[in-house]
Amino acid sequence: MTGVPPSGVQFPIVRGEQRATIVEVGGGVRAYEVGGRRVLDPYRLESACDGAHGAPLIPWPNRLADGRYRFDGVDYQVALTEPERHNAIHGLLRWRSWRAAEREPHRVVMWIRLHPMSGYPFALDVRIAYELGDDGLTVSTEVTNIGERACPYGAGQHPYLSSGNGLIDECTLEVPADTSILTDQRRKLPIGHSLVEGTSVDFRVPRRLGQQSIDAAFTDLARDDHGIATTRLMRPDGACAELWVDDHYSNVEIYTGDELAPDRRRRGLAVEPMTCAPNAFQSGRGLIRLEPGRTLKARWGARLL
Repeated sequence: MTGVPPSGVQFPIVRGEQRATIVEVGGGVRAYEVGGRRVLDPYRLESACDGAHGAPLIPWPNRLADGRYRFDGVDYQVALTEPERHNAIHGLLRWRSWRAAEREPHRVVMWIRLHPMSGYPFALDVRIAYELGDDGLTVSTEVTNIGERACPYGAGQHPYLSSGNGLIDECTLEVPADTSILTDQRRKLPIGHSLVEGTSVDFRVPRRLGQQSIDAAFTDLARDDHGIATTRLMRPDGACAELWVDDHYSNVEIYTGDELAPDRRRRGLAVEPMTCAPNAFQSGRGLIRLEPGRTLKARWGARLL
C-alpha cells in the first residue's frame, strides 16, 4: 500500500524469533508473533483497528452508561462512542496519535498527554512500554496525574489471544476467576455478580470453548505468589497462548469477538486486563482516585508456550 496506513506510523520491535508491531494511532499493539506463529490476533496493515484490537483503554475501560458520571460532587458528560447502546466505551485515547518517546530494537515506549476536555477536565501523562524479553511480551502502563486536582481513573487494554490458524471454537480455555460480572443483553452493562461455579462461564478447569459466546468481565482472580493471574488458550496446533496480569488488574474481560466482521469473527479471544469493573465511573467498583502528582503503574504480558 502507499501513503500512511490507517494505524499510522508502525514501530516494530524484535528479539530473537519474537516480533511485535506497535502503532501510532491508539498507541496499541497491532501484532505479536514468535517464530512466525501468532500470539496475539493481528489486524491488517491496510485496515483500521477493529474491535479495539490491542488498544489501551484510558481513562476507563469497557462501558460507561450514558457517558455520565459524578465525581467530587460535580456531574460530567462525555461523548457517546457506542451510540447504539447509549454508552461511552473504552476511554478517550483510542484514535489519537501517540509518540514513541523511547526506542530500542526490542523495546518501545509510547507516550501521550491527555489534556483537560469537555466531560473529563483532568490532565494525564501516559507512558506505555512494550518490551520483548525471555518471558515474551511485557506491557507496562504508567499514568501520572499532572493536574491540580484529583481525577477518576481506570485503565485497561484490549489484546486478543490468537487461535492459531483456525477459530477459537477449537481451543481450550482456562480463566482463573471465581466470579463473573453479569450484564444485561441489550446494553452490556453490569447488573450484578455471580460465582462461576456451576455456570456456563466456569473455566477454572480448562475446557473446550466450542461455539459459546462470551462478553463478560471476570474478577476474584486466582494468583500465584507474585500476584500474577494467567489466562490460557490452548490451541489445535499444540501451542498455548497465555496472557498474564499483575495485581493492579482486578478484572479481565473475555470477549469471543462475535460482533466483528464475518471474516474477523472468532479468530482471536479478547482477554482484556482492567483495573476496575465495567461502568466503574458510576459504580465506583475498582475506580481509582488519582491524586495530583500520583503515578500508577500496572503490567500485563503475553507469551506462547
